[in-house]
This record gives sequence, structure tokens and C-alpha cells, in this order.
Amino acid sequence: MKKNNFLKPTVLLILLSFSFIRSTFSQETIDKVVAVVGGDMILVSDVEQELMRLKMQGNLPEGDVKCQVFEQILIQKLLLHQSKIDSIAPNNTAIEDEIDKRLRYFINQIGSEKALENYFHKPIYEIKNDLRDVIREQQLTQQMRQKVVDKITVTPSEVKDFFKKIPIDSLPVIPEQYELQQIAMYPPSSAQAKFHVKEKLLELRSRILKGERFSMLAMAYSEDLASAKKGGELGFRSRDELVKSFADVAFSLADGQVSQIVESEYGFHIIQMIEKKSNQVNVRHILLKPQFTSDMLAEAQAKLDSIANLIKTDSMKFEGACTKFSEDKKSRMNGGLVVNPANNTKYFEKEQLQPSDYYVIKELKKGEMSAPFESRDENANVIFKVIKIKNVIPSHKANLVDDYNIIHGMTKQSKEYEVFMKWVTEKQRLTYIKIDPEYKNCKFISEGWIK
Repeated sequence: MKKNNFLKPTVLLILLSFSFIRSTFSQETIDKVVAVVGGDMILVSDVEQELMRLKMQGNLPEGDVKCQVFEQILIQKLLLHQSKIDSIAPNNTAIEDEIDKRLRYFINQIGSEKALENYFHKPIYEIKNDLRDVIREQQLTQQMRQKVVDKITVTPSEVKDFFKKIPIDSLPVIPEQYELQQIAMYPPSSAQAKFHVKEKLLELRSRILKGERFSMLAMAYSEDLASAKKGGELGFRSRDELVKSFADVAFSLADGQVSQIVESEYGFHIIQMIEKKSNQVNVRHILLKPQFTSDMLAEAQAKLDSIANLIKTDSMKFEGACTKFSEDKKSRMNGGLVVNPANNTKYFEKEQLQPSDYYVIKELKKGEMSAPFESRDENANVIFKVIKIKNVIPSHKANLVDDYNIIHGMTKQSKEYEVFMKWVTEKQRLTYIKIDPEYKNCKFISEGWIK
């Protein structure tokens, strides 16, 4: 297809940015070893590919870019070498999930799995193996770096001292932020809505038991869109990675067995065992959620509207109404105060709010309350809300009063960097490092690379 041919160069650059197929980089480039760290080599293509990735993203730093990129790769190899010494184990489940995620993206861009294989003249399993090596290396270096800085903490006095040293013109600008309270209610969970979902799942289960493929029905019917694309397959998961009701059933199934209906906070499922090993299972599932009629939705909105009227007429305080009526367990006992899961604070930037929520509150001022409106909870279930603006913090340069958590994070990041670079200097002395003369005139941040 013309569309696929148009996309191929873009996909090639994306693939190169993940550095997993060196042979596609350039037929004219003669690859050679430019450094050895421990037992790991750095090739010309490693440096060139990273330069290309930064150029694609528009993130080329100032100064001698090639030397900076080279030093970053040296640091990655030093981390990888130490991870082997420290016997850090990779998370194979996370690696396989990342492989699947990246392949789905590439395949969606180029058009099909076959087109991807044809483009690189490799079967999909070889492409997966190439990806697996790179993702495994990335994961190990990340784990090793985290181990180096894991126990670092900062005190309030360190935060204040750090803030004083930041030039005024270098202070970050904080976008407008919202502090929100909410009363949230779900549509009535009627027996009829649940009955219809269970009836549909029983029908699908019957079709599977009669010989239809679970994966095909998952692709056609499951409301878990992420896994539906993979035939409902979740990949290997430990018990802790699954909600309890789902895990209890999943771990009890035999190979190929299809479960009865399972209810969780996400909806209703049927589950099929693919494989069990050690303390993990790989299962398929089909998720369906109760469908609400317009009357059910109207009933929930009307109930919330009557609660809002009680607040408007001062018959009830917002916080009291929240404690009595709200069905959001996380904010209900906290006066409706909503916590931002992205940073675990009470402040939200515009981009961190659901579009439906921001659309409703964007014209409200401090202390004002919205009309009831339909939204979605964190599990994508229908929910109705009334939101009150507790506070609006205008866009401003960071300060210790309003932005302590941000300054705290900057302080910790600075301290981690100092500790990490000291670790690099120490490991340079203890590790075999050989660098090509081409890079010996580089002005590295850490001077211990050239011995």
C-alpha cells in the first residue's frame, strides 16, 4: 500500500532510535569498536544511532555533541558492567511487555507484521530477540543506577539552601494549578445491567467451550482494549500485579481451562489459562462492563443535582455532603480533596486533568462549584461528579511556599547526580576501560575515562 511505503523511512528512524538492528543503519558505514568498558564494547554505530535519535527528537545539546553522547554511552556500559558484578536480575515480564508494546507500535506504523519482516528481511522472532537484548540492557542499567541513589534523602534545610543558590532567572515557571474537591457518584448498579453483562459472558463462554477461539472473541468483544489487540492475553503476571478477585481465579485454573464469570472493580471477566510457571500466570480474559440506560444515567445525575442544591442553599456543607454521599473512596473521607496520582500532591495542571473535568471547571473561580456532569473514573467506568475549586494558583516562578515539593525534587535530583558521578569516578578506577584515540581529546564531565 502507498500509505505503508510512505511510512517506511519514518519507521526505520524510529527503529534505529531504539538501537536494536545495527545492520540497517548504513551499508556504507564500516562499524568498529571505539571503546571497551569491562567486557562490553561500544561501536561506531552505537554513537551514530544515538546522535540520530537526539536529532529526530530535536534534543541535540549544545557543545561537542558527539563527545557528550559518547560519554553517556560509556556511563551506560559502566552501569551494565556493574549490574553483572552485583548479580542484578532483569524483570523478564516487564521486558516482554515492553517488546510487545514497541512491536505493536512499529507494526501499526508500517501496516502489518509481514511488512515489518519484509523490510528488515528477518522473521518476527528474530526482531523480538534483537529488541529483547537492548531492552534487557536498558532495564539493567536503570536498575543499577537506581541502586546507586536509592537511599538518598534530603532535609528541609538542604532544600532551602539549594533554593537560595538558584539564580532568579533560572527558576522554573510553574503552570497554572488547580486544587479540587469533588463529590462523585456512580449510576445505580441495577440487577438488570449486571444480568445483561453476565448473560453475554455466558454466551461467549459457551461458544469457546464449543470450539471457538477465545482470542478471536476477546478481540471482537473485550472492553479491555489494550489486551483485546493481543487476543485478551495479559502476559506473565504475579499475584500482586492482579486485583485479588481476578488473581484468585486465574491462579486456580488448569492449562486451557476457562473460568466462570469473575467480578472485579473493572467489570466482569471470563479468564482462560495459557501457562503457569513458578509464581506467575499468563492468561487471556474478556472484560465486559455493565451498560447503563439513559434512565439510569439520568437518575444518578438527578440525585447529584439535588445534593448540589443542598450545598448551594447552605443546607449542607460541601465537606459534609462529600462524607455522606460521595462514592469515591479516595477523596470521600478527606472532604472531597482530590490527590493527583501523577505526583501524589493536591495540585493539578491542566494537562493532568481529564478533558471532561477541565472543560467543566476552566471557567470557575476559587470557591465556585460546578453543575453535575458525566466523567470517567481511573478504571474508565462512568461516574458523575460535582467539583468545587478549592484554590487556583496562577502561573508563576517557583517559590518555597507554593512549590516546596518541586524544589524538594530538584534538590534530591541534584544530590543524586553528585552521588552518582562520585560512583562513576570510583568505578572508573576499578574497571578496565579502553577508548579509541578519536575520542581522547574530548572534554568529558568525568575525567577518569582516559587512563
